[in-house]
Amino acid sequence: MPEVLKERLPLRVRDVGLDLSLARRAGDAAPILFLHGFGSTKEDYVDIARYPAFDGRPFIAYDAPGCGATACDDLSAVSIPLLVETAHAVLDHHRIERFHLVGHSMGGLTALLLAHALRERVLSFIDIEGNVAPEDCFLSRQIVDYPADDPEAFLDAFIERAWHAPFHSSALYAASLRHKVRAAAVRGIFTSMVELSDHGGLMTKFLGLPCRRMFMYGDQNATLSYLPRLQDAGVSLARIRQSGHFPMYSNPAEMWQRIAAFIASSEAA
Repeated sequence: MPEVLKERLPLRVRDVGLDLSLARRAGDAAPILFLHGFGSTKEDYVDIARYPAFDGRPFIAYDAPGCGATACDDLSAVSIPLLVETAHAVLDHHRIERFHLVGHSMGGLTALLLAHALRERVLSFIDIEGNVAPEDCFLSRQIVDYPADDPEAFLDAFIERAWHAPFHSSALYAASLRHKVRAAAVRGIFTSMVELSDHGGLMTKFLGLPCRRMFMYGDQNATLSYLPRLQDAGVSLARIRQSGHFPMYSNPAEMWQRIAAFIASSEAA
């Protein structure tokens, strides 16, 4: 079985120099592109190699600009549109035509816009609490609710609030935030997330995708107002037990089982 490779990928996107830290595995099946959330990294997904249901399944995951071990020569330019174009560039570099798509939170929003742009190339889309409505900005809207002129001060306060949040894995998430995100990239990411969530027609884009779609959420977020609308529109719902916004930390076994089953059923349809 092909091993998981850890690589660097230099790119230039929107005239911004990037050196992506990337993990991938080769194979003959349709690959999965994984996009991580804010304050996370590609390592959220590398455990795919430990689950037999994915034996032989190729995948790509990488640290988004401004995050993890990826280098970016202009952090002030980082935004959701830049992240979308980066994902497109990764697909082009690896000559991937058709693929399954999984995105969490910020990565879910990025994935949604990518799927909207590449409608006929996406085989299935699993959105793990990615933004589809204004109510999803409980993290990113803090750039408005708790304004700060100093990016480092904002990130410090954001981390402290996250540590005390009453949700599964919040303290675990907060503990590594300082190491996983560059403070200078936060404003551009968060302001673009809020703008798109409020005015980007995300729900219409999500429901209009031609591929099979799943929306995955933690049971602490089962009160999201739009869940019935998603279900009525034919979106598969996956409620992950004993989890909040971070099923990959709180209940990874169930998360991976649901991902595997959905991709298998998509390919069998």
